[in-house]
Amino acid sequence: MPRLVGAMAALLTVFNEYAGKDGDEKTLTRAELIELLHNEFPVTGDSNKAEVDEFFSMLDGDKDGVVDFKEYVTFVTALTVLCN
Repeated sequence: MPRLVGAMAALLTVFNEYAGKDGDEKTLTRAELIELLHNEFPVTGDSNKAEVDEFFSMLDGDKDGVVDFKEYVTFVTALTVLCN
């Protein structure tokens, strides 16, 4: 598989693994996002509730109370740019 296609597949796989546990399979709830961050970014450590709420609010661009795939990809892309 070409590397870029593999990266796209990985984005989808991770999102789909965590989305939908609390309802809609097309979005991440706050709890699902916390689980994703804890498991996929173990260096993030433990954060307090205010930090998590602020981070979630920042990712939830349309303020609908969930993080959709577009918001998730925007987050991962921004992290990738920061790491470059």
